[in-house]
Amino acid sequence: MSVYESLSALADERKPERGARPTRRGWRRLLGVRVDVSDYLEAAHAIFAMAEAGGGMTCVATVHTLMEAWDAPSFRAIVNDAELVTSDGMPLVWSLRALGARHASRVYGPTLMPFLCEHAARRRAPVGFYGGSPDVVDELTHRLVRRYPRLAVAFTHCPPHSDAAPAYDEEIAAAIEESGVRVLFVGLGCPKQERWMAAYRDHVSCALVGVGAAFDFVAGTKRQAPAWMQQGGLEWLFRLACEPRRLWRRYAWHNPRFAFHMALQIARERNSRTAE
Repeated sequence: MSVYESLSALADERKPERGARPTRRGWRRLLGVRVDVSDYLEAAHAIFAMAEAGGGMTCVATVHTLMEAWDAPSFRAIVNDAELVTSDGMPLVWSLRALGARHASRVYGPTLMPFLCEHAARRRAPVGFYGGSPDVVDELTHRLVRRYPRLAVAFTHCPPHSDAAPAYDEEIAAAIEESGVRVLFVGLGCPKQERWMAAYRDHVSCALVGVGAAFDFVAGTKRQAPAWMQQGGLEWLFRLACEPRRLWRRYAWHNPRFAFHMALQIARERNSRTAE
């Protein structure tokens, strides 16, 4: 069976329950957050199954995501309620492996989005984009349609910039539904995009995929870290060098705490297994 036949078969499956673990390789809990063990193809299977079955929510998780969830139980509940939570950052991949998920791999938002668009073009499944600035979204859609000529972009919306997630708007929800979009990429950044998806999930029938800064990276308006820095878990350092004023507080606050608490969790679970 081809990849695209298997995707079609999955479309006939029942919509996953909230908080379900749709990946075949299971999941692990990192600092209280459920992270699924998946790869790009398995994530695509799950997301298109959601799209065909009436909707669902995917969080592409980073260290930032986990530490926001650590600090705010209400946000942690939102992430844990998603149908799929992927490991965007290499520190999450290493943590999954340390906790026994040996085949864990990275599912990186700026790679996942074009991967899903390629599948959407082949399936003639319309996609949409919520977030970013008009110039970024125009360039993003231009590049994706040029790369995948059959891709149908049915919906775009660029809300005004705000530190808080845009409030639920019935007209926006109605516009999303009327567009016929099947996969809606949400690029508001963490934790705004997760809160936005949680507010809209019951009101739209498409798959919602939060991809953070992927709009800018795929549009070419922001530089991506070299592959060796990404593979070495140093992408944060590259981004910090590019945007020090915006990002230094985030990385100075979140990264050391993640390393400390994650090391404690790994040591505790290994000691527990040894005691058994």
